[in-house]
Parts: sequence; C-alpha cells; structure tokens
Amino acid sequence: METSPKTKPSSVDPRRITAAALTFLLGTGLASFAHATMYTLANPNDTVVGEDQSVITVEEDTLYDLAAAYSLGSEELIRVNPGVDPWLPGAGKLLVVPGRHILPPGPHEGIVVNLPEHRLYYYPKPKRGQPIEVITYPVSIGKMDWRTPLGLTRVTQKQKDPTWYPPESVRKEHAEQGDPLPARVGPGPKNPLGAYAMRLAAGNGTYLIHGTNNPLAVGMPVTHGCIRMYPDDVAALFPLIPVGTPVRLINEPVKVAWVDGELLLEAHPPVDGQGQSIEPDLEQFSAMLQSEVGDTTVAIHWDYAREVLQKANGVIATVGLQEDPPAPAPEKVASQ
Repeated sequence: METSPKTKPSSVDPRRITAAALTFLLGTGLASFAHATMYTLANPNDTVVGEDQSVITVEEDTLYDLAAAYSLGSEELIRVNPGVDPWLPGAGKLLVVPGRHILPPGPHEGIVVNLPEHRLYYYPKPKRGQPIEVITYPVSIGKMDWRTPLGLTRVTQKQKDPTWYPPESVRKEHAEQGDPLPARVGPGPKNPLGAYAMRLAAGNGTYLIHGTNNPLAVGMPVTHGCIRMYPDDVAALFPLIPVGTPVRLINEPVKVAWVDGELLLEAHPPVDGQGQSIEPDLEQFSAMLQSEVGDTTVAIHWDYAREVLQKANGVIATVGLQEDPPAPAPEKVASQ
C-alpha cells in the first residue's frame, strides 16, 4: 500500500484479507489488526491521511467482510461500489476501497466523531518531542437530540462487560413491534452494548461509545443515539482512553483541505434528526464549499465540484487549484 509522503500508517496492511482470512483472525484474536488504522502526522498541520485502494474480490468475499477488514463501515464500501451485490459480489470484481480521509476541523486532541462521516478519530496525547498520531475507526450513529450532544463533551466512565438498561422509549418501540425487551440485559452475546462501553456526558442526556453484538450494522444509522463500534475496534480503543478524555461530536458533511496548492473536497450524505442519511441539498453543499474556501484566491472547477457534492460518497477529489498571486509590477525607473 502506497502511503502519502506526509502521513505514515502504522497498522498491518489488510489489502488482501478475505472472509476466510477474517474468520481466522477472529479465531486467533488478531482481528484488531484488521480494523485499526493509525497514522503519524509528519507535520502538525497535516490535514489528509491514508490512501484509497482497490481490491479484486474472490468467491467467498462479501462487502461486509471487506469493510471490516479495511476499517470501513459497510455503507462506506457499498456507496462507492454501486451496482455490486454486497452479499454476493462474485469473484473478479474490482472494488474501490476508500481509505483517504481529510481530518475533521478543530484541534488534534481527544476523540472527534463526525456524524455524517460515520467515523471516529482519536488523537492520543503525544509524548514530549513526539509527533501527533491519529487512530480512526468506522462507527454507527443514530437518533440524537441535536441540541445536546453536538459539541464538546467528555468520557465520564468506562465499563467492561456492561449491563444494558434499555430506555423506556426503546422498550416501548420494541413492544409495539412484538419484540419486548427486559428491563435489564446482562453481559453476554445478547447484549447490544458488546463487551466495552464508555459513557459520555452530553447536555441533559447520556450517551455511550460501545461495542455491538451485530457488527454487520457498523457504519449504518441504526442506533438509538449511541456510537457503536466493531467489537475488536472498541476493545483496542478502550484501554487507550482515560476517563476525562475530551470528545467532540460534530456534524460536518463537507470537508476541504489544501495540499500542495490543490483544493481537496470530501463530501458525505448529511444526516437528519433521526441519524438517517439523506440526499444532499446541492445548493446548501455548494454554499458550504464556498464558505470553506472563503477569500482564498482559487480556481474551482464548479461543474466537477457539484458532481462530487451530489455523489457524497466520501471519496476525496481535487476540485480546484490555488491561483498564483499576480506578479509585482516592475519598478519604474525615474527619468534622468
């Protein structure tokens, strides 16, 4: 896997992990290497990490297995490979594997979750004199009270083998669907929180970053407000996170970055108040792009930029070039 000259991934290269190989990794306890992606920022001002890849499927592959192997949510991989059956892609299919990310805006510290991106970024506290590192994982999100969780919060509690106490609203919803829930679900395979949970204080509500007993749904808007991770991802992240770690929950469907004079654009489907991905409003997205660019002198290929915004598939594209400043006028020589 080629790497950007500005970032260096330190995870194991999972370029050829099939469903069978992933099953082996799960059985040997090595699956965390197939998920986590850590990058070292050579420069504190670096804004882009990772590389896009391609992979040719073999017969036993599914897009869900490949998504887990490449640290992606299933919807991320399905979205950039339209027309491919996620369960039976068949052998010999050339798939795009999006692995390049523009880092979220804001400080490089603590945990950042970008809701439209369905992705978590964690910046471990760097040791003195050491470069900044970032670890990124796919997540699921769901219905949230946008007035309270968005913004800065923190990890207030960590729990291994948590007990789930379904909220009354969730129990009512399940009862109406003929699937009643008990008031308490202890640790084990039926617990939707998985084996690890980290509690966040968010306004008047309380939310969790946790594992799952349904890893196929990671990357989908299926939770009731919590942030769900692959089991091996949360197992790897859990011991790294001190209580008190800051957490920023942001809603940034459009991200831009400048790299070597090129304007890079990354767009994701916006999410509504239920946490569901919705079709992008092209005019609104275009206004977001213009706002991000600001007064910078840039030549934007607007037709292509709008195409990228409309697709909103998370693949980074170059949509503009920074214009050279005008050359200074030659000095006039005074006549003798």
